[in-house]
Amino acid sequence: MLVLLLFIIIITAHIALLCIKEDPSLDRHFRGHKGAVTCLDFSPNRKQLASGSVDKSVMIWNLAPKARAYRFVGHSDAVTAVQFCPFGKLVASCSKDRSVRLWTPSMKGESTVFRAHSAPVRSVSFSHDALRLVTASDDRSVKVWSVQRRCFLYSLNQHTNWVHCARFSPDGRLIASCGDDRSVRLWDTSTKLCINVFSSCTGPVTSVDFNSSGTCVAASGSDSSLRIWDIRTNKLLQHYQVHSAEIHSFSFHPSNNFLLSASADGTVKVVDLLEGRLIYTLHGHQGEVLSVAFCRTGETFASGGTDAQVLLWRTNFDRVCYQEMLLQHNRRATPDPAPHLSDIHPRMPHQHQPESTNIQVTHLRDIHPRMPHQHQPESTNIQLRGAAAKANGGAEPAGANQRREEEEEVETHRLDVLSGHPLALRSTLNHIVKQLDILTQTVSVLEERLTFTEDNLKTCLVNQSQLFRSLRDSESEPDPEQTERVEFGRSGSEDGST
Repeated sequence: MLVLLLFIIIITAHIALLCIKEDPSLDRHFRGHKGAVTCLDFSPNRKQLASGSVDKSVMIWNLAPKARAYRFVGHSDAVTAVQFCPFGKLVASCSKDRSVRLWTPSMKGESTVFRAHSAPVRSVSFSHDALRLVTASDDRSVKVWSVQRRCFLYSLNQHTNWVHCARFSPDGRLIASCGDDRSVRLWDTSTKLCINVFSSCTGPVTSVDFNSSGTCVAASGSDSSLRIWDIRTNKLLQHYQVHSAEIHSFSFHPSNNFLLSASADGTVKVVDLLEGRLIYTLHGHQGEVLSVAFCRTGETFASGGTDAQVLLWRTNFDRVCYQEMLLQHNRRATPDPAPHLSDIHPRMPHQHQPESTNIQVTHLRDIHPRMPHQHQPESTNIQLRGAAAKANGGAEPAGANQRREEEEEVETHRLDVLSGHPLALRSTLNHIVKQLDILTQTVSVLEERLTFTEDNLKTCLVNQSQLFRSLRDSESEPDPEQTERVEFGRSGSEDGST
C-alpha cells in the first residue's frame, strides 16, 4: 500500500511539472564588459557563467544573488572563445593575440599560457575527460593540446583557409572543424586523419558542434543557414533558413530537441528539431547577437552581443504538456493556419529599453496557401511582357506571339483541371495527408508517454527495493524487550541453581 501511494505521488508530481509550459523569458542581464560580448559558456554546476569580449577580458559571472563577478585580464587582444572544462575547475580562453589561456575561476584568476599558433585563435574546446584541448586558428590549422602536461600534442592541417571553429565529439573520438573554405571536416583523433568532408555550404562556415549524443554535427555560417548532418549515414538531415543575416553561433539543447542560434540580424531563434520548424524569435539585444549557450541542464540559456550585454533567459519551452500537444495535433487536421511563431521581447527592463515594463509579444502567422496560385504571377508576367512590347513601339520579338499563346493554353488547361473532376481527387489526397499527419503525431506522443512511463516505473522499482531493504533490516534487528526477558530468565535460573 505504501509503495502504491508513493507511486501515485511521483506520477502526480511529474504530471504537474510537465504541464507547466511557458514562453522563454528574460531573467537577468549582466553589464561589465566595455565591448562586444563574443563568447559564452556555463559551468557544469550552473553556478557560474563565463564570457569573453573584444575589450580583451574574460568575465566570470556568479549566478547566485548579489554575488560579485570576476574580471580576468591577460590577453592583449579581443577574446574570441571561452569554455569551462567538464569538471569546472578550469576555464579556457583564446584570443586574437594568438594565445590560449587556462584560468582558475576564482578571485585570484591565475592562468597558464599556450602559444603555438601563428595567427589569431578563433575557438577552444575541452574533450569530455578534460585531458585534451582543441583550438582552431586563422593559420589554417587545428591543434590539440595536453591539459595536464600543458604542452602541444599534434596538428591537423587540411583546411585551405582560416579555421573558425573546432569541437570534440562527446566520446572524444572525433573532432569537427569548419572554416572559410566552406567545408566541415571530421577527424579521427586516433589516426589523426580526415575521415569525412561536408562541402554543401555556400559560404564561410563560422560555427560547428556535435549534438549531445554524438550522432549528428551541425554547422552555421555567413549564408544565414543552419545544416545538420547524420555522421553515421553522412547525409544532410535538416536545413534551416530562419535568419536574414550571418549566423555567428548556435547551441544544442541537452535533449537534442531544440537548437538556439544567434545572428547578425539582432535576434535569437529557437528551432524545434523534432517538428523541424522555427518556434520562437527572441528580441533583447540592440545590435548583432554574437553568442548563445545553453546551460548543462537546458533550464536556462545566455546570449551576448555587440551591445556589451549578457542576457540570461529562462527556457520554459522544454517542458511538454501532453494535453496541449494533443490539442495542437488536432488543430493541424483542421483548415486553420499553421501554428504561429512568437516574437518574444524582454519581460523586464534592461539597458537599452529602461522604459518598457510591459510584455510585448507579436504573433506572426505563417500562412501557406492550401492550393497553388501560380496563375496570378503568371498573368502578371504576361501583362508586363505586353507592356514592354508596347514601350518598344508595338514590335514584339519573333516567336513572342507563339509563346504567349502556349502559355495561355497551359494556363487555361490548368484552370480547367483545378475546376474539374481532379478537385475531388485533390481533396481526397489532402484528407489522406492530414490523417497521416495525425497518425505520425499520435505515434510520437505514444513514444513520449512510453518513455515517461518507463522512467516512472524505474523510479518506483528503485524506491520499492529501498523500502524492502529497510524492512528486511528492521526485521533482522533484535527486539530490546525480548532481549531483556531472555537476560532476566537467565539470571533467575542462575539464582535458583545457586
